[in-house]
Amino acid sequence: MIITVAGGKGGTGKSMMASSLAFEYAKEKKTFLVDADVECPNDHLILDINLKKEKTIFQPIPKWDFDICAKCGKCAEVCKQEAIAFTPGRNPAFVEDLCIGCKACFVACPVQAISETYKEIGTISRGNNYNVELISGELKLGQLASGEIVSAVRKYSEEAAKIEAPQMVIIDAAAGIGCPVIASIVGSDYLVAVTEPTPSALHDLKRMLYLAKHFNIPHGIVINKFNLEETFCEKIMLFAKEENIKIIGKLPYSKDFVDASLKMQPVGKLFPGYTPLFKNLSEAIINMNKEK
Repeated sequence: MIITVAGGKGGTGKSMMASSLAFEYAKEKKTFLVDADVECPNDHLILDINLKKEKTIFQPIPKWDFDICAKCGKCAEVCKQEAIAFTPGRNPAFVEDLCIGCKACFVACPVQAISETYKEIGTISRGNNYNVELISGELKLGQLASGEIVSAVRKYSEEAAKIEAPQMVIIDAAAGIGCPVIASIVGSDYLVAVTEPTPSALHDLKRMLYLAKHFNIPHGIVINKFNLEETFCEKIMLFAKEENIKIIGKLPYSKDFVDASLKMQPVGKLFPGYTPLFKNLSEAIINMNKEK
């Protein structure tokens, strides 16, 4: 079963939720945790996992043969990222960090002066702790292709799953609803939308759930820090009721979660009193998936 933890707004507790679910499932089932928040992966910190690099991800970029370049500027005209600067009569200037590898310049060149080379855009790493097998992607500093890294991490985890046959795969998605998040949620069996009782979180939650419906992914809501503003929490519950969306759990605001992060331990291990809560959540998700 593939479960994606998302939510839209940053800081709602997605990584805490994903790592806690993985920790809970791993007690009885072979479990993968895929950290697809590639611009800021942190599941290895929460679970105290030493990562080992498994793969380097590359992206195609252009390379000019200036001996045959016509100095026409066509390549610069079609570059939407403005990674190619052109002055009439001079060779094009290329800003590698801005290039996203679309290859439009390859097609536009009338004299085929552009060939393909590559640049490093990120890495995939692995590690294990608490019986959780973590697969983590990380975008190289200064690069723009986070969606490509997420897709590569998903592909890597799917290939690993064919060999290692995990029963549960938990995907920790990034904030927002852009390309990296879409690459994270497609193909999931269930989406856990983590939110908090604030207007911005509810706004982004609605956008996230629209995305889930678009891709026909069964979904439910977890309200984190519900006791920070219980009146607004009721607004979220009313929205869920009106949209016929299941509230699969609520988590309190507590310093315990901060302490667990600082000590690099799952909150359910450091504070066993939370174990029933996460156990109920994990069981509810599986039951919801059976009902779909």
